[in-house]
Order: sequence, then structure tokens, then C-alpha cells
Amino acid sequence: MLTKNLRLKKYSAFIATYSLNNKAADENLCIYFGKEKQDAEISTKFAFVVSKKIHKRAVIRNRIKRLMRESVRLLLKNNKIENLNKYLSVIIVARKGSIGADFEKINNSIYDLIKKK
Repeated sequence: MLTKNLRLKKYSAFIATYSLNNKAADENLCIYFGKEKQDAEISTKFAFVVSKKIHKRAVIRNRIKRLMRESVRLLLKNNKIENLNKYLSVIIVARKGSIGADFEKINNSIYDLIKKK
């Protein structure tokens, strides 16, 4: 699980990130990137979204969120996503393709989308 200082919580921060429309997407995920940082010491905040449109059962939505969180946690731990350090906020949104996906598929999808940006 990500620490509290790495979680995006405020509604206004979500709206600000979505409104920039700075995104990268594939069949599994869509990643929205927030404003670029002015101060390098501020940590990048993450949010994970799986809507009811993806699947009606909460168990499946929560599993997808757990896979996304773990993937980001490991990528941060191994310093494999240096590109994200220039953004204030990042929102990772699940798509229909992520329903039956395993950890490797989600992890590769997140890593590829971040490298694209």
C-alpha cells in the first residue's frame, strides 16, 4: 500500500488533473498526468480509479485497484519511473481490458504508458 503522503485525496486535485487532459492510454488502463512540478522536493501523488462501468461487483473492482497499487509501489521502490517525478499528480483509471488481467499485464501496461510520456 502506498503511504499517505503519496495518495491523491482532494476532489479539487482530481478535477484539476482531469481538466488538463494530459493522458496516455491502452486497452487496459488510462493514465492522467497533472501539472508539472515547480519544486522537485514535493512528492508525486497517485490515485487509482475503477468505476462501476467496468464491473458491477466490488470484489473485482477492488482486485484491479490492488493490482494497480502494488505495481506502482514496486515501480517506485525500484526507481523505474523517473518520468513521473516531474508531475504533481497521477490518476490511473482502469478500462474494460483490465477485468481478467493478471499482475504482469497490469504492471507492463503501467510501465509502458509511463515510458511513453
